[in-house]
Amino acid sequence: MKIRNLALVIVVSAAGLAACDDDPFALNWVENPDTVELYVLSRPETNLLSAFDFFSRIPKRLEAPTTGDLWDLTVDYQDGQFVWLPPGALGITSDAALATLEGHTFDTAEEAPADTTEYVSDAPIPIRLDPIYVIRTRRHQGTFSVCNYYGKIEVLETDSIVGTVRFQFDVNRICNSRDLVPPD
Repeated sequence: MKIRNLALVIVVSAAGLAACDDDPFALNWVENPDTVELYVLSRPETNLLSAFDFFSRIPKRLEAPTTGDLWDLTVDYQDGQFVWLPPGALGITSDAALATLEGHTFDTAEEAPADTTEYVSDAPIPIRLDPIYVIRTRRHQGTFSVCNYYGKIEVLETDSIVGTVRFQFDVNRICNSRDLVPPD
């Protein structure tokens, strides 16, 4: 009798959820853009915020390029231009990488590229004001598996006198989802 009652409760509950078009397993996220300013890695002062952890949304201090691997991207000034440096560009093993989306704005960039060859993980990427960049974070332990997270970056300003790059970003909090905007 108890099993039949339990089965009835499950069926009624499932029907109620289906009627409301509510998926109890659906993962949702909301837009949460933020702005960050990073110093170039090559500045002589130590302990400046020059790297960024996109999953945790925290700027990091790097005393030297190889100190720690809990970051996804840093900035530098090389050969007269600002560049993004993923950890691999500094000899650090990481899945973090960057893709460039031409012809998009922060609002129109809706999905990260599926083609892994579009991501650069082991070389400097010139920083420009016109494209949108897509970050693929280093691997993180998710609820059910190891995950990469994807986000978008828009460069707002560079200052070669001070040696800073200011950018806007947002990151999808769903494991391995390439969506750059939340579902409606």
